[in-house]
Amino acid sequence: MRGRHHLEAFLEMLAAERGTALNTLEAYRRDLDDFALHLAGAGRAMHEATTADIGSYLADLTARGFKASSQARRLSALRQFHKFLYAEGVRPDDPTGPIDSPKKTRPLPKILSVAEVDRLIEAARAAALANDLTEAQRFRAQRLYALLEIAYATGLRVSELVGLPASAVKARTPFLTVKGKGGKERLVPLSDRARAAMGEHLALARASGRAGAEKWLFPSWGDSGHFTRQAFGRDLKAVAATVGIPAAKISPHVLRHAFASHIMANGADLRIVQQLLGHADIATTQIYTHVLDERLKALVEQHHPLAED
Repeated sequence: MRGRHHLEAFLEMLAAERGTALNTLEAYRRDLDDFALHLAGAGRAMHEATTADIGSYLADLTARGFKASSQARRLSALRQFHKFLYAEGVRPDDPTGPIDSPKKTRPLPKILSVAEVDRLIEAARAAALANDLTEAQRFRAQRLYALLEIAYATGLRVSELVGLPASAVKARTPFLTVKGKGGKERLVPLSDRARAAMGEHLALARASGRAGAEKWLFPSWGDSGHFTRQAFGRDLKAVAATVGIPAAKISPHVLRHAFASHIMANGADLRIVQQLLGHADIATTQIYTHVLDERLKALVEQHHPLAED
């Protein structure tokens, strides 16, 4: 194959100067060989490629069903190769410069239905009210129930939730004061159910003399002084299993998604949701409009008189 020695020199440079792993070198070779085959139809070698050739190659990848992430990886290999050619004086320009990277589609978040969240919270509540619990078991069960109620009522990040200080709760005020990313504080409204669950949890924590109960809303004996996100995730999956929700479908972050998508489905303004979630950029919040778009599409396909069977 004409110009093959340029590819071999490029791979040698990666191995010798950058210490690139063998698997990565083989991936570069496969990607660049594929590009070389594409150019062969136009009678050009890789070191002779034009910007139009690279654009047509990406279009060909799209036609072959390559995802945007796979296309971006191959374009990255082409960029590295042509920067090498430019640095070595093989060619006077870099044809990849004007090419934009393929846009990666953002995956929709996993969402629980309202009914699934209801089953989850009710199971945790029932476990906390069971009669045959030891003091330690009741504390743990009530803590999980309170965490679930607050998580679904507020949409807090799991790190914000488990790290809530006791001072976040103000007497006779239906709000939590939350310190989010970048140390920014925001007020988050708390439902009556969440306040009641939290109050019972705090009463049990203080009555049992839990260390850190005066400092943290969810104290523990660990180094952090408060309950951990990993422990919450473990307990959450355990209670989910009792109501038939697969472990792969549930996590503390899924509860945050459920909060946002459910209140938007009920008419909440996007800017309000942004404020509640603590997003610095509204573009981050807009993922939930895509969730609603999918639901609306399914609704139309299900009920429109001209929808296909």
